[in-house]
Amino acid sequence: MSDGNLEPSNHDGMAAFPGPKNTTILVRNHELSNSTGTRVPGVEVPNPYDPICRGGTTTLIVGPDRQLIKQFGSLGGTIRNCAGGLTPWGSWISCEEDTTTPSPTNRVIKPHGYNFEVPASATSPVDPVPLVAMGRFNHEAVAVDPETGYVYQTEDRGDSLFYRFIPTVPGQLKEGGILQALRIIGRPGVNTNSGFVVGQKLGVDWVNIPDPNPTTTDNVRVQGRNLGAAQFNRGEGIWYNDNKDKKDNNGKGEFYFTATSGGPVGGGQVWRYIPGDETIELFVESQSKDELDMPDNIVVAPFGDLILCEDGNGENFLRGVTPNGELYNFARNALNDSEFAGACFSPDGRTLFVNIQTPGITVAIWGPWNSNRG
Repeated sequence: MSDGNLEPSNHDGMAAFPGPKNTTILVRNHELSNSTGTRVPGVEVPNPYDPICRGGTTTLIVGPDRQLIKQFGSLGGTIRNCAGGLTPWGSWISCEEDTTTPSPTNRVIKPHGYNFEVPASATSPVDPVPLVAMGRFNHEAVAVDPETGYVYQTEDRGDSLFYRFIPTVPGQLKEGGILQALRIIGRPGVNTNSGFVVGQKLGVDWVNIPDPNPTTTDNVRVQGRNLGAAQFNRGEGIWYNDNKDKKDNNGKGEFYFTATSGGPVGGGQVWRYIPGDETIELFVESQSKDELDMPDNIVVAPFGDLILCEDGNGENFLRGVTPNGELYNFARNALNDSEFAGACFSPDGRTLFVNIQTPGITVAIWGPWNSNRG
């Protein structure tokens, strides 16, 4: 890379930002654990959060011709940076999907299970500050409501919750805030893995998490469940859609998020939450792993469809979903059986960037997108 280090592997969540002179800035996660092995390059930075830990982010500058100009480590010393999310103020929130704490045997010196913020404009490694108030748990992804500044968060556990973080100062996540979990009205503690009808809107409210930062146990979700929060089977990707060009929901903004192992066949679900109405609904549910096999990262395409990154067993696809909830194949990983990850569109909407996690490849796919099928 431009900083003299080897490019890390295990590419995962990613976002695209506008750069100078029509460039695109990509901030990319690397889902590396301490047990990955020394043969797999980690993120090397001079100021790691926890020196023994090998995960983090890299920042890439891509020219208008889609050629790589520069890349460097931008966050280091973290564990299993799985997904995250972009903010309206131009940063990437990188999420740790690991709650390791220091012990005599693991050589870890700091607690993990946090989010970290990386400005897209950073030209060198950032100061790694954990966003403690956003919770310590198996984070997966985040998305910000630009109208309120609230940050919505997913959790990769079989009994995960869906969270929102209300910052004390919108846009300044380091200043703290309140962590809450979603509860479905009239169905306290419900497991959403089955028994829900596609398209049925359900009213929701929110419960406060008493202790967002438990020091020794991974029990944030247990706290929420004890207060009636709904359970989701492995919450993963989430994306905000402003919906201003659509008649659905009267143009109200909406969030789509995946439950990777949800549904009757364990092939996954996509949920839609509308903050303006405080409703949630099941939007897509896999009836066969041939049509949808464990959706992970998610993005709303410029032409209005969802693009889902599969993390299933065997052959993996990018699956498209129309505004009516119809599934179709967008692309297939013809290289290997590794997952797709980090799908995001360039600021001009012309290029889709996506990762193949192993061995660690970022590819560019471009249009013109002449129809809503690419």
